[in-house]
Amino acid sequence: MNQKTWKMTTAGMLCALAYLAVFIVRIPLILFLEYEPKDVIIVLGGFLFGPLTSFLVSLSVSFVEMFTISEDGVLGLLMNVISSCSFACTAAFIYRRKRTLSGAVCGLVLGCLLMAAAMLLWNYLITPIYMGYPREAVAELLLPAFLPFNLIKGSINAVITILLYKPVSNALRRFQSRLRL
Repeated sequence: MNQKTWKMTTAGMLCALAYLAVFIVRIPLILFLEYEPKDVIIVLGGFLFGPLTSFLVSLSVSFVEMFTISEDGVLGLLMNVISSCSFACTAAFIYRRKRTLSGAVCGLVLGCLLMAAAMLLWNYLITPIYMGYPREAVAELLLPAFLPFNLIKGSINAVITILLYKPVSNALRRFQSRLRL
């Protein structure tokens, strides 16, 4: 199997796994906000193949999610893509530059912080539109609800990613080498 086919097949598998993760695992954390682990899989794709893969997996999964399990339509798609990409693409970009444990940790920490900051802005702008809350009510929730939620979500995803990356990448390498035989 050539490298391009391997990447496309693996990215497709990551899309399916990320969708399955959001479909099966939804844990309420703060108010109406739920944790789902799809970003772990999106980051793993970025660590394996680069930030573009993180973006494409995020977009694909969010698109399918919009038509199947999400009730938030296009605005939910937008929020999902912004959240996942700010976390996963940042982590993958930094890890691509420094392929070490410290590079992965640095990328994940920065991705978590960027996601939290980006989601403060986008929740302020978009949440009143699709949730029907007055902007003032959303502004009052930014620091006590949205910020801790995104920091907790990003931290959980970062820890799980660190724990899974080496075993997953080693298993994929072994599998890929067997395919070449």
